[in-house]
Amino acid sequence: MLKEKPIGKVVHWYDKLGVAVVKLNKALKVGSQVKVRRGEQEFTDTVTSMQLDHKSVKAGKKGEEVAIKVSQQVKEGAEIYAIK
Repeated sequence: MLKEKPIGKVVHWYDKLGVAVVKLNKALKVGSQVKVRRGEQEFTDTVTSMQLDHKSVKAGKKGEEVAIKVSQQVKEGAEIYAIK
């Protein structure tokens, strides 16, 4: 079974861009697999791009708010889990 660790929470959603702003409580890297969950809604995704202050970055650190592209709509308050 996959072990899940919550690594952040969605604080904003840009509908037209398909981008979620995530407040991280653990580091996250581009290429990581994540699970997005809010209530009954849940899907897995791969982080293909990440931005910090409108600049592309390869990773985000604890405490940062990073924008990540996701394949499905998410709502504010959704939790992000790392999949190991």
